[in-house]
Amino acid sequence: MTVSRYYDVKRDERGKRYLEPFIEGSLLLGLPLLNKGTAFTHEERRALKLEGLLPPHVTSLEEQKQRNYRRYRLIENDLEKHIFLRNLQDRNEVLFYALFVDHMSEMLPILYTPTVGEAVKQFSHIYRYPRGFTASTDNIHEIDQALANVPLNDVRLAVATDSSAILGIGDQGFGGMAIAIGKLSIYTAAGGLGPDKALPIELDVGTNRADLINDPLYLGVRHRRLSGEEYYAFMDRFVEAFCKRYPNAVMQWEDFGKDTAFTVLERYRKVLPSFNDDIQGTGAVTLAGVLSACRIKGQNLSDQRILVYGAGAGGIGVAQALLDGLMREGLTEAEALERLFVLDSKGLLLSNRSMEAYKQKFAKDPALIKDWRIAGEAPNLYETVVNGRITVLLGLSGQAGSFTEPVVQAMQANTEQPIIFPLSNPTSSSEAIPEEILRWTGGKALVAAGSPFAPVELDGRVYPIGQGNNAFVFPGLGFGTVLSKAKEVSDGMVLEAAYALYDYTRQHHPDRIYPPTSELREVSQLVASRVIRQAMKEGLAREERLKGLGMEAIQAYVAERFWQPRYLPYKPAAHNR
Repeated sequence: MTVSRYYDVKRDERGKRYLEPFIEGSLLLGLPLLNKGTAFTHEERRALKLEGLLPPHVTSLEEQKQRNYRRYRLIENDLEKHIFLRNLQDRNEVLFYALFVDHMSEMLPILYTPTVGEAVKQFSHIYRYPRGFTASTDNIHEIDQALANVPLNDVRLAVATDSSAILGIGDQGFGGMAIAIGKLSIYTAAGGLGPDKALPIELDVGTNRADLINDPLYLGVRHRRLSGEEYYAFMDRFVEAFCKRYPNAVMQWEDFGKDTAFTVLERYRKVLPSFNDDIQGTGAVTLAGVLSACRIKGQNLSDQRILVYGAGAGGIGVAQALLDGLMREGLTEAEALERLFVLDSKGLLLSNRSMEAYKQKFAKDPALIKDWRIAGEAPNLYETVVNGRITVLLGLSGQAGSFTEPVVQAMQANTEQPIIFPLSNPTSSSEAIPEEILRWTGGKALVAAGSPFAPVELDGRVYPIGQGNNAFVFPGLGFGTVLSKAKEVSDGMVLEAAYALYDYTRQHHPDRIYPPTSELREVSQLVASRVIRQAMKEGLAREERLKGLGMEAIQAYVAERFWQPRYLPYKPAAHNR
């Protein structure tokens, strides 16, 4: 099977990889996976009928990076920077990724959160180039033929979203495609997945936003969202067709609303290897950060009393990850649940009120709070911090500014070094500004955030603000699943990804909660290796070449297959010569 209908990747007699294109001339220049631009050699230009179509000087990849980075630095607006980088990706993928890898920390907030939130909102207005695949209510009845139109034959990982709960900005209709594209850019730049092995997918089942439906420039289908049986019939048909077209692929479900996220995950996780990044990725990266903060305090996770503020997909995912972490330290489930408090918009989850099934495990018996001093029917955030003697406060509510000074000071009354993570994205939805938390606690709090924040200077000391970015987990989790050919993404594999991130931080940055994002590629290789080992341990790995390998050999296996942004030589197919 060829990689694409337009080209194949082969090895010469020495085992060196090269590209065999099946197109030439201007058609080749128009395909970003193949286009080298001014870096085509004179020999390649003659063989591929490019002579005269390019400037005469042959430039190196390094020169191309310098030229584009200089232009990028001249742009002042973050959204325009995002558009510039996306335009580059749509012209020349290798160059785009080479630039991204060189400037990972600088460009990650531009290509992903927080700037991607604005790109999602404006997606139909800034649309430039067709990228990825769209399954919609218009084509679901001919989905097999639509998937056959995708020119990539060996997709190993896809990110699919129905755009119902994008970041903290909600239903964005067709604009959610920008999230899938952004996630897969990180998979390639930070996670080692070849760009021709990745497929962003928009599941356009409609939108409940009248302003989108009435926008003359909106590019999605113009009706209200499918729900209930219609929705799951659509999903069943898509999953069936996707598995037929790409039987070796892993699926990451992305930004589904809380009403569907858990159901979609459980409905399909054994049909195809898949996971939900908002539930499991957020949980894993948060657990790793809390473990690091506990280590800095000189305490264990089991010493803490933890409040998760927000009970959507992310909040419950975090609560479950912390539950797993507490049990890993030897607690029973009942003992672990005693230390976990989860609040939604109605207050502390209590078992005597109705709630969604996915929340019920974390609901408290009302008898346990009978002696609490509260004003309403259920304890609010401040009341839970005080009465629950909370030492760890995690924000996944999307409610900006909800971690007020009284709440933070109540935390410090419970512990000298409170662990406080305002994790909601984008920046405008953060529960608190890290600088405020540090000022209110005299620099004692251990703080990380979901969005990038600059280091805080307070009383002559500089405090780096770790970013609890899912990019520390999902690229390695997905890549490890791909390389192991795991038949399922198990809870054990996700938990191992969290501890791999924790161990990397402990070994390389013992005074930090998270590593710098400039080290995403190194983190991802360790996460992938540990995920592979866990898949082997659980009997889920189907890759025969992994049998009997120890950890060092697994790490070498991952490193050898980690995609690098460099140009390959071209050897045209015989019929093009």
